[in-house]
Amino acid sequence: MNQHPYWQKQTAEKPLFPDIEWAKPEQKSQSGKLGIIGGNKLGFISVAESYENALKTGAGEVKILLPDTLKKSIPNHITDVIYAPSNQSGGLSQDALNEMKTFGNWATGILLIGDAGKNSETAILYENFIRDYHGPLTITRDAIDLLKNSSQILVDRPNTVIITSFAQLQKLFQAVYYPKVLTFSMQLTNLVEALHKFTISYPITVVVFHNDSILVASGGEVTSTPCDNPMKIWRGKTATSVATYWLWRPSKTLQSATACLLIY
Repeated sequence: MNQHPYWQKQTAEKPLFPDIEWAKPEQKSQSGKLGIIGGNKLGFISVAESYENALKTGAGEVKILLPDTLKKSIPNHITDVIYAPSNQSGGLSQDALNEMKTFGNWATGILLIGDAGKNSETAILYENFIRDYHGPLTITRDAIDLLKNSSQILVDRPNTVIITSFAQLQKLFQAVYYPKVLTFSMQLTNLVEALHKFTISYPITVVVFHNDSILVASGGEVTSTPCDNPMKIWRGKTATSVATYWLWRPSKTLQSATACLLIY
């Protein structure tokens, strides 16, 4: 008898959801529009890499929204850029909210890719944006840290995927007073059980690396996929893949996030 009927294990030889890959649209017009938000005056590499990766993975259209302090830094070949007002720290200011809302209206899905800086004004901007934007939202890297004061809003928000480090997941559990302590030494089975219960309690989807595996948890279901290159997560490539695959099958969050883990 299967002790964990909600846990499915994926390998390169045995993909769990091959139909997601088969259903990849052939026409750009049906492949969705991905809006990527991030960057500050000290960093935009992850935004540029995410832009390139989204196009390679198969997003129909990709645009990026950056603080206007980066106008002179962006390579000429990246043309789909919208600049929004920045603050003194070089990140997006609260005055960027209208541009972000317009961006959200254009996009099929939004990716908060990080490199956003640690400015409290940018944190408030992100919080206001996730309150108003109701479409598919993927969040990763330091964008998760910026939203730490909005953790309850985050976990209560449907249509949300976080690609998180284990340490960030620990803090999220603590911030919403979830009665389960996560430890770095815990067995994969115990983390699977915790994510199973957590995603029954909240509509958020969680993608996290632990013990050489990437776990995806949504609606009480959990998948695991072996991973020997966590840098793909830390650099934002995994989040970009998740956000792109999700464009094609917006009602299949767990399946999309799991299927894309086999493309690299």
